[in-house]
Amino acid sequence: MDDPTVPAPSRRHRLKILSYNVHSCIGTDGRLDPARVAEVIAALEPDIIGLQELDVGRNRTGGVDQAHIIASLLRMEYHFHAALSVAEERYGDAILTALPARMVKGAGLPSRGEPRGAVWVEIEVGRHRLQVFNTHLGLRGRDRLGQMAALLGPSWLGSPACHGKPQVLIGDFNAIPSTVTYKGITRQMIDVQLRPRAKPKPTFPSRYPLLRIDHVFVSREISPLGAEVVSTPLARRASDHLPLLATVEL
Repeated sequence: MDDPTVPAPSRRHRLKILSYNVHSCIGTDGRLDPARVAEVIAALEPDIIGLQELDVGRNRTGGVDQAHIIASLLRMEYHFHAALSVAEERYGDAILTALPARMVKGAGLPSRGEPRGAVWVEIEVGRHRLQVFNTHLGLRGRDRLGQMAALLGPSWLGSPACHGKPQVLIGDFNAIPSTVTYKGITRQMIDVQLRPRAKPKPTFPSRYPLLRIDHVFVSREISPLGAEVVSTPLARRASDHLPLLATVEL
């Protein structure tokens, strides 16, 4: 007979997490097609998705809400933050999931060049309250350093609201592993592509990938089980970045 005074072992939860810069849903063939992006994602069956470079109400992409279209096709909820807003036109990043989730914060990051931002969502995974951050850092090294310092600081990942809770940081960091930006993150978090005996792969550009600039980082409470850069013919056409899919356990 089980002893009711002995706590039951905590259940492990396996999740698939995707980072995908969708390039305003304009493919390498010049075709604008949010449904094609959704098709790439649906084939991977992720639980949590971080998307970068989404257009919402922009004339250049037909004035549609790309975050809403993709989330609807995937039957997920989404949380969007506009890093750039001009009149009714917005451009930014989103987190999508079918799990119970609430928006914690969406805000800009320090930028001297093109405005950049991040979105923070808390997602319920069993008894866990997973803190998920999605961002798209700048092209300038100095901007990236300031943006990463802000993300790791007390307003974001270093917030008391995150203490003791598992964290995931998703995004297009415009930073290869030799950069100071990347090294600063990996002092605190785990790169899911750096599992034992794993060979990390680049994500950009999608037709002939050379640069590993899209990343998924996890806190020490989370165990990376696998990572895959998805290079199907459809993925190589749908965006100028390839999707990065991570499987983790918490």
